[in-house]
Amino acid sequence: MKSVRLHGTGDLRIHEEPDPVVRAGEKLIRVKAVGVCGSDLHWFSEGAIGDATLDQPLVLGHEAAGITANGQRMAIDPAISCGRCKYCEHGHPNLCENMIFAGHGKTDGALCERMAWNERSLFPIPDSITDADGAMLEPLGVAIHTVDLGKIKAGMSVGVFGCGPIGLLIMQLLKLSGAANIIATDKLAHRVEAAKRYGASQAFLVSDRLGREEMRAAVQKRGVDVAFDAAGTQDAVDDAFAAVLSGGKVILAGIPEDDKTSFSASLARRKGLTIKLVRRMKHTYPRAIELVSKGLIDVRSLVTHRFSLEQAGEGFRVAQQREGLKIIIEL
Repeated sequence: MKSVRLHGTGDLRIHEEPDPVVRAGEKLIRVKAVGVCGSDLHWFSEGAIGDATLDQPLVLGHEAAGITANGQRMAIDPAISCGRCKYCEHGHPNLCENMIFAGHGKTDGALCERMAWNERSLFPIPDSITDADGAMLEPLGVAIHTVDLGKIKAGMSVGVFGCGPIGLLIMQLLKLSGAANIIATDKLAHRVEAAKRYGASQAFLVSDRLGREEMRAAVQKRGVDVAFDAAGTQDAVDDAFAAVLSGGKVILAGIPEDDKTSFSASLARRKGLTIKLVRRMKHTYPRAIELVSKGLIDVRSLVTHRFSLEQAGEGFRVAQQREGLKIIIEL
């Protein structure tokens, strides 16, 4: 089968290799669609993400859908938790001490023609959900978990700082949850325009000082009850902390390039803020499938670029330049 392995920073290579060995409790999946995620771009651009570093050629890709040997179409949850550690037992499988995650560390991901994966982490999808839609269920699952952490109530004012795919999915979920006012920001004009289409009450281009000042002047009139950082940049974090009201929450979903996020302790203390960080997702695939299959959340229009497996390198470069919204590799 063909696979695409990352050998070093920016170095993706196509390989011919044997089909994976299918072990007990696993199914062989013919991969059909893989999304390029921001965390994949960390691996591609830096050869690392957080404190995990590339120490062997790795097949990336954790947003995926495929089909089993008997023809069952599946969304592939990239996380396999052990179910036995104290975190799993206390209902936090996303914090599992023995987590296996596709396309991370020494575990190959989905940028290959076939993968063997634990059947507990495979979710059947209906015909109304395309293969690309199925790959989008993973970022939607992260967005669901992120919004869950914010404990949104109907009528709230909310800020989304960063309007990439995760931010835009958060925005749709906020509308569905009854948020009355959504402030959105991004440094890219096409993403600001996308935010307006996906539910932002006000969307600001913050690529320069004047744009950020305009946004801050607007939020000073009301502020937001919950602020979501979906960019991982220090500017987005600073804007989130500035915009949130006293007693509010800041939810940090973005992954910073240098593995550091900072904020003013005096500001956070004076406002009495609750600060939460997002670690992947909990058991959100069933909810994601329901939302998409019933047309309550639109994942399809977020896909702006499609590439073949052989064109994966080009797809990653397009994603790295932040062109469009979501890049999908189709097999």
